[in-house]
Amino acid sequence: MAVVNRLDLVFLGLSLPVFLVAGLSMPAWLIIAAAWLIQRFVRGWAIKTAKETDDPRTLVGLLAGSLIGRGWFIAISIFACGMIYGSKAGLSAALLAVALFTVMFTVEMLFRPFDEADSK
Repeated sequence: MAVVNRLDLVFLGLSLPVFLVAGLSMPAWLIIAAAWLIQRFVRGWAIKTAKETDDPRTLVGLLAGSLIGRGWFIAISIFACGMIYGSKAGLSAALLAVALFTVMFTVEMLFRPFDEADSK
């Protein structure tokens, strides 16, 4: 299950050769890779902290706040990439971010019931 839970990171690593071979913007890959790793760290911290609390308001606040904040962080990273390196770099960054989100979301929806069963 450990590899499946990190499938988005595997996808991120596999996207590097695609960016190199296709001649896509390397700054776009670097910006999104850094932003993705940061948001993933924040997500892990928020989930860990939420599991440790007994207050439902704190739990919802942490999870909802981190979800909204992480989304904005990725969006601002894409926008900054496009403004600094041009529209092609911005498009490359946006496509990579959407693909990473799709992989992460799909894995979470498919395997979350198994994670919850293992924790009981």
